[in-house]
Amino acid sequence: MKRLTSFRSLWLCLAAGLAMGVSPVRADKSIVLIAGKPSHGPGDHEFRAGSLLLEKGLANVPGIHVLVCSNGWPADEGVLQTADAVLIYADGGAGHPAIQGDRMRRIDALAARGVGLGFAHYGVEVPKGDPGAAMHRWIGGYYEHQFSVNPMWDPDFQEFPDHPVCRGVKPFKVRDEWYFNMRWVPGGGNVTPILVAKPSDDVRRGPYVYPQGPYKHIIAAAGRPETMMWVCQRPDGGRGFGFTGGHRHVNWGDPNFRKVVLNALLWIAKAEVPAGGVDSEVSPAELSANLDPKPKR
Repeated sequence: MKRLTSFRSLWLCLAAGLAMGVSPVRADKSIVLIAGKPSHGPGDHEFRAGSLLLEKGLANVPGIHVLVCSNGWPADEGVLQTADAVLIYADGGAGHPAIQGDRMRRIDALAARGVGLGFAHYGVEVPKGDPGAAMHRWIGGYYEHQFSVNPMWDPDFQEFPDHPVCRGVKPFKVRDEWYFNMRWVPGGGNVTPILVAKPSDDVRRGPYVYPQGPYKHIIAAAGRPETMMWVCQRPDGGRGFGFTGGHRHVNWGDPNFRKVVLNALLWIAKAEVPAGGVDSEVSPAELSANLDPKPKR
């Protein structure tokens, strides 16, 4: 009898909420990871394998459902309509999956309803103009060709802001193609730097991965700390982040490299980030699994 009464009370509460125009709260969160097509040589730009490791890292977080869409834009766009957050980890530039056809308009619609948006590695680069303006709306900054740079180097991340994305993240240092000197939204927007380090003069002088450089404006900024990951609280109420690492697949084996991205995925989905951040493990076998078939160098 008690169970029947409890069920009846719950039903009455739901009915009252619907009558008042209040929708029931959906506790679960859906995160869609868009992994780009195969790119570069073995061990680099392993978008699918990296996304599957992120999916595994969130598998034990209660209420979080992750879907990995391989080979670029999802064939069934319906998965985006129920998403709370979307990450694009793919090649960028003119071929960026987010700027083909009318997809910028579609992503604007997702942002308008508060969907979190994240972009990783080459995925933070788009051409300037309308695509750059879209990235400003979505995450507050982007990589601009011949303004930003992409050296292969070892930034030493020692200090982190008091932000949920940094929970449990300890100092770390890994070699990757860490981009910096982003083109930030005019006025700065509501952007919070997450991973910040100071490039040496040698890093600033290059060579960069492409074009090799050096650029006078990068050398002239000697001594300035640079941001390699950031988060953004959008005016529409949604959240976003940019992460410039992720070129070398092996780096997903570093627990702090992995944790800061897993935390960010929860944060843009408006899910609670655990006090110690998202704990996950990756074995050597898991790190070498699901790699794209590519010719050996």
